[in-house]
Parts: sequence; structure tokens; C-alpha cells
Amino acid sequence: MLEFIRIQRFKTLLDASFPLASLNIFSGLNGMGKSTVLQALLLLRQSYESNTLFSRGLRLKGDYVALGTGKDVLAEQAELNTIEFLLTWEGISPANFSFNYDTKSDLQPLNEHINLQAPEELSLFNHCFQYLSANRIVPKNFYEVSDYFIRDLNSLGNQGEYTANFIAENGSKPISLKTLKHPKATTSNLLENLDKWMAELSPGLRIHVKNQPEINAVSLGYAYEYGKEVTADFSPQNVGFGLTYVLPIVTELLRAKDGDMVIIENPESHLHPAGQAIIGRMCAIAALGGVQLFVETHSDHFLNGVRIAIKEKLIQPDFVRLFFLERGPNAGIHSSRVLSPMMDEEGRLDSWPKGFFDEWDNELERLL
Repeated sequence: MLEFIRIQRFKTLLDASFPLASLNIFSGLNGMGKSTVLQALLLLRQSYESNTLFSRGLRLKGDYVALGTGKDVLAEQAELNTIEFLLTWEGISPANFSFNYDTKSDLQPLNEHINLQAPEELSLFNHCFQYLSANRIVPKNFYEVSDYFIRDLNSLGNQGEYTANFIAENGSKPISLKTLKHPKATTSNLLENLDKWMAELSPGLRIHVKNQPEINAVSLGYAYEYGKEVTADFSPQNVGFGLTYVLPIVTELLRAKDGDMVIIENPESHLHPAGQAIIGRMCAIAALGGVQLFVETHSDHFLNGVRIAIKEKLIQPDFVRLFFLERGPNAGIHSSRVLSPMMDEEGRLDSWPKGFFDEWDNELERLL
């Protein structure tokens, strides 16, 4: 598991450290740098996949992120023209990734040799990795298929575009984390548990996928169960947008296994508050099973789902780290500082920084 990351002179982070846990939650006002930590990890992954990380440098444009050129990523008023990421994994020596500044290039040159043995054994760099961006799949009748993504890369795609394909191929197989077996599921099969968890978001929901080899696609439909009766399929366009948008996340959590790394942006998008809390609860349970998650969110309901999981003793508070990024103390410099409230075994926080999921209280005070 990745235990620690220090980021220096990258975007809004002049020098910030993040002691990590199994479930890492990043929040903050817009433009304060909560995406920056995830982008640092994605840049390393992107550069590794491009075979530039250990030989040439940091690739800023690729399939995971596209951040421009050097002038777009070096921190404002950085005293040194280098970007550095120090990462520490459990059981191995820290690895320092240091890159020189090239203002006009989308490849930041390697500054020094990176001493990291067997990177292919680390989830950040191998097939035990999944990134689901904020720009996920939208409702439509048919979805792409790819044996390469599903079988070789073990990936749903960065937008979850191969989710329906994965369900069609693996729906009858058991989920890896028994802790995520839904209480109402009679088996450990992926599709049954997917149905039960999705029904928490929309009561009675059933997922129907079918291979369509004549058009090299997979069809997706939703039905509703009422007692012993099941409706005909509805097309995704005629069911709530949020169901299709969250389907890759629920699928990923159910297919993940101990040792995986999963990065999720805005899991709350297009979900009602109770649904957001359920996704928070699922993330907490997945973390208990050994999945390391990095989640960027604006949702107090997501956070409360995690807090309730702690209060109900589903997970210990030391499995979770909260990071709140706010504007740094130096006027005139666009930089961020990191606050990390801690939770106790009742899910209570030891501090509530201004702007940290406090808008409900602020608005309620004005209403009263």
C-alpha cells in the first residue's frame, strides 16, 4: 500500500505532505488543489505506461490527464525549477521522482535517477489500478467492447466506458471482497450483488446487459422488480441519468480486490443525498477489504456515509484519512495548505475547518 506522498512545487502545492490510509478523501473549495494530489499519481502512472518515467521524464499529456506544458504545472513562485514527488510504499524504501522544468514542453525532463525496484509489483504501476474520472459514461443503448481493456489491462476504462462489457463477461463470477456481499444477495455473483447495491440507489432496479456481436457492442437496460413481477427493460435514456453515471463506480468497488488502487473523482455526481451516502459506505467497506482508494468529493453525504460506517464499527477510523485543501497564508501567491481533520470511533471529527462541509449549517443559520 502507498503510505505517504510529498509533493513539491507542483501547481498549487509548494510543499505538502499526505500520510495516507486505505480510504483517502480529498475536499476543498474549487481551485484549491484537491485534484492536484490525484493528478500527481496519474502523471506517474501515465509516464510509466509511456515508458518515459525512468528514462526521459514526466509526461504531462496522455490518456489519464492533459495538463499542458511546464509553465502550467510549476508552482507559482517556486524557488527551484524542479517538480518532486516523494512516495513511500509499505515495506520498501522511499522513491523520489524529481523532474526539471521545461516551460514549453509537455515532457518534464528527468532530474535524477529514480531508485525504485520492481515497480511492476506496485498497484500504481500494474494492472491492480483503476481510475474513474469525473467525466464518466452517459446513458445510451449500446456501449463499446474491448477484450484488451477487460482482460489484458483489467480496466473498465477511465470513463467507465467498458463497464457494460465487463458485466456481460463477468456477471456470473464471484466478487472478490466478501465484505461487500449485499445482505440481501443469495450468492456472491457480481451481477446479483450489483443489482442489490444499485437497488439501494433506485428501489427494485435490475441491470440487464447483453452482448450484441453483430455490431460489436453490449446493450444496457434497466428493469424494476416489484415483488414477483419484473418490468420490461427501460433504455438508459429513460431512467435517471445518475444511475448510468454511478454504475462504473459500483461495478469497480464490487470487482476490486485486496491490494488494488482505485482513484475516483466526484462519486456523488447526479446522485440523490441518500445515494451519495451509500457510495461512501461502500468505499469504506472496500477499504476494509484492502482496496486503497483516493476519492475527490464535494459531498457531505458521501463523508457522512463513511462516518456512519465507522460509528457502526464496519471500519476503524485509522482506515480513513481526510484532507481539506484551502488557500495558503501568503497573500498574492496562489498556493494551498493542507488540513487533515481526524475522526474518532464514533465518526466525530476533531475539527471542522472553515469551508469543510459546513455549508448546510451556514445556510441553516441564515434561514433561522
